[in-house]
Amino acid sequence: MLILRCPYCGVDVDETDLHGGGEAHLKRFGPGSTDDEFHDYLFMRENPKGVHFERWQHSYGCGKWFLAARCTATLEVFGTYPAQTTEPPKEVVEAIKAKRPNWEVL
Repeated sequence: MLILRCPYCGVDVDETDLHGGGEAHLKRFGPGSTDDEFHDYLFMRENPKGVHFERWQHSYGCGKWFLAARCTATLEVFGTYPAQTTEPPKEVVEAIKAKRPNWEVL
């Protein structure tokens, strides 16, 4: 079972208290974007086997959205952080590289 720590209320919660929101750190295109850019934003998502950054909502708790770094193959969680963060925090990247030295931020 997947267990994540909500960075807002500090509670460790299992996946039954959470709602997944898909891939994190996407570039959102606004008015004036091309059809191809909008298509890619809507439909083209990473689905790696390995480290992945995702959006989660603590739906049965504080209700806030946050981001998590985890391995999709092992469910190992490297860290969670507030949704307003535009890139993975240094400590999360260091936690990933400590376990996977060859990993690169995409």
